Amino acid sequence: MAFTSMLTQYFPPAPLFTEKDLPSQKGKVFLVTGGNQGVGYELIKMLYPTDATIYMGSRSSSSAHTAIAEITGCDPARAENLIFLPLDLMDFHSIRAAAEMFLAREEKLDVLWNNAGIGGLPPGTKTKQGIEGHMGVNVVGTYYFTRLLLGCLRRAVEGGVENSVRIVWTTSWMAEGKSPEGGVRMQDLERGGCGNEYVDYAVSRAAGWMMGVEAGKRWGGEGILSLIQNPGNLRTQAYRTQPPLTKFFINLLLHPARLGAYTELFAGLSPLTSQDQGAYIIPWGRIQPRHRHPRADIYAAMDAGRGAEVWEWCERLIGSAAEGDV
Repeated sequence: MAFTSMLTQYFPPAPLFTEKDLPSQKGKVFLVTGGNQGVGYELIKMLYPTDATIYMGSRSSSSAHTAIAEITGCDPARAENLIFLPLDLMDFHSIRAAAEMFLAREEKLDVLWNNAGIGGLPPGTKTKQGIEGHMGVNVVGTYYFTRLLLGCLRRAVEGGVENSVRIVWTTSWMAEGKSPEGGVRMQDLERGGCGNEYVDYAVSRAAGWMMGVEAGKRWGGEGILSLIQNPGNLRTQAYRTQPPLTKFFINLLLHPARLGAYTELFAGLSPLTSQDQGAYIIPWGRIQPRHRHPRADIYAAMDAGRGAEVWEWCERLIGSAAEGDV
């Protein structure tokens, strides 16, 4: 089953839900983290013609403004709908500032795509608050940002269509291919990683998966749909820190970022229901049933409360930085 799962994610069938299936999204507010390049950029290109208000989260101002100019250049009349949101998930202060900027402009948030992430960081890389880099960006920072925007998501539920308010979390095939038994070992989190960059990345993606499932358990009753997606194996900047030779061989197995955007588009806007709460979505927009997933041990760990443990671990790390949530 593991080989079959890998094969169908490395070489998926054509997407069945694309930008051609999108009606007008006028009046909706979307936020895509890491939207200045790669999958996030391609996703925003698909969303831009729908008349939604779109926030592009990015830590690089120059890259974001270049991306916005490219996207809006084909249709300048909608340019005011695409807004740069400075966001560095490596730093709690930047995360909070980004949330405050968003809340100063918007009352609600219909879909949050937690697309931004990082991989291949050298062992010992840490965030501004001293958290292992992969976990800090892919899990803790992402969760903190999401929590700060929870009020906006709740307000979107009040006036929105059922099951339209969503949080989309990002995982990777590495979560099933390289993470340890149970996906996450809490002792590794406590000591700041295991010292292997590939395993640390895989653990961060398994932990992000667990956070998405846990969010569905905690917030699903409020009308928020929480979904987890593996966008696919893509040519993006996720492995920008790798040596040139390593990147050369990795690229042989990768697909264009635009295809990965279809996975995220499906997660955020396809006609899913509350029955799909916590669904695991694979390329290019397919729900993988639990019984078809090769890592039954990860599901068993979540059943036993591992997701709640990871959640509480994130809460402890956020600590005083989370006081006075906006």
